[in-house]
Amino acid sequence: MKELLPLGSVVRLKGATRRVMIVGRLQNLKNQPELYDYAAVLYPEGLIDSEHFYVFNQEDIDCLFFIGLQDVEEFNYRFELEKHIPS
Repeated sequence: MKELLPLGSVVRLKGATRRVMIVGRLQNLKNQPELYDYAAVLYPEGLIDSEHFYVFNQEDIDCLFFIGLQDVEEFNYRFELEKHIPS
């Protein structure tokens, strides 16, 4: 089972020049059934508008720059969230 990164993690995707910050996990696009591991916004700009969300999967990550906050609440939530990851 893959382990999801916490919110606030900053990554660069394969083939990209800009970094993104993870703001959601197990996300899908409106009216589309495909489930993605992450939703992100540009870093360092953050949320610009609803058109600037990026969805991607763990295997799309090229480089990890920063791991977001990990505390007891995060670990407990991630444990529950990872139960919903399709095999």
